[in-house]
Amino acid sequence: MTLKCTHVSEIRDVTPSAKGCEECLKTGDWWVHLRLCRICGHVGCCDDSPNKHARAHFEATGHPIIEGYDPPEGWGWCYVDDTVVKLDHRTPQLGPIKRWVQE
Repeated sequence: MTLKCTHVSEIRDVTPSAKGCEECLKTGDWWVHLRLCRICGHVGCCDDSPNKHARAHFEATGHPIIEGYDPPEGWGWCYVDDTVVKLDHRTPQLGPIKRWVQE
């Protein structure tokens, strides 16, 4: 059974909040991949990253829809409905986004 996202009406065109994970850039931490909140534009790191800032943003705000943003991948995900979301278009990058790795 395929789940359907019940939050697609909340998707917005957004301006990314940073050129990398907003919180990791402040603390000097690294990330694996980036996720963009399609409700407010927050850029956070994925669940494979040590800090999981994109999920933390969802848990703090309830904003359910993210976009793969490293590089703009064009796919969406709904945390609430636990399903892929089809996005009309990719959000353009603000500039080169360096992929950080643990040294």
